[in-house]
Amino acid sequence: MISFTVRMRFSAADHDEIAEILRKLTEASRQEPGCVTYVPHFVEGDANMVVIYEQYADEAALDHHRNSLHFKEYAVGGLYQKMLDRQLENLTAVC
Repeated sequence: MISFTVRMRFSAADHDEIAEILRKLTEASRQEPGCVTYVPHFVEGDANMVVIYEQYADEAALDHHRNSLHFKEYAVGGLYQKMLDRQLENLTAVC
């Protein structure tokens, strides 16, 4: 199992557009084979920060996600164009 979070900061002026992009990206990502969990969040107290919690069955599933048309459209062509900062945190499950 591969688990990680992605933290991205955006301008307050882009909030509604980012929310719409996240809705579309989430809907498509959850349909992918091997996608276990895909949950985007706005951080309470910091509405300009997004945290996405993602889990994939294996590397092949993650590769499929990153090479999908919807990832290229909504993440690379949308979120990545608007983000001010990005951090990736790889996670290791305790049990």
